[in-house]
Amino acid sequence: MSKPVLRADARRNRARVLAAAEEAFAADGLAVPLDDIARLAGVGAGTVYRHFPSKEALFQAVVVERLEQYADEAQELIDSAAPASAFYDYLPRVIEQAARNRAMCEALGAAGGSTYKAETGERFRVNLGALLERAQSAGIVRSDIDTDDLRALIVGALAVERYAPGNQRVVQVLLDGLRVG
Repeated sequence: MSKPVLRADARRNRARVLAAAEEAFAADGLAVPLDDIARLAGVGAGTVYRHFPSKEALFQAVVVERLEQYADEAQELIDSAAPASAFYDYLPRVIEQAARNRAMCEALGAAGGSTYKAETGERFRVNLGALLERAQSAGIVRSDIDTDDLRALIVGALAVERYAPGNQRVVQVLLDGLRVG
């Protein structure tokens, strides 16, 4: 079953709600009131509810959109001629972006993000795994690490970020620990 096509104004309102929600959830996580999101988007609460039946559904939509972006970025890098820079540039970028976004920290920390639209979470996991495998095949990442280990390390880095914001040293230790020799 395909999704119904939204009118142009409804698409614009939905995009405004998603953008406002991403901003609000990034700052406050799930604690942000839905009315605040509606106000930030410049729409009424009824408009938000027409697109998203609950705050949790809106939160999930924001997280899924971001996970899709991470998966797309990884997909673009999989066939890179420079697997070392592809891997070692991508990983800290994801950690930095997710760390600035409380919603992503909460989502990725919840069972490794598996609660967010299975196909999106799986696509992110598969593409992350492909980047890891390419880097391992090139001999630049330890061979005893798998995708689940890497996701756990990302979640750990995000937890550290909560306690020591902006501490790039921790991410560097993580990256150094992944390097061969």
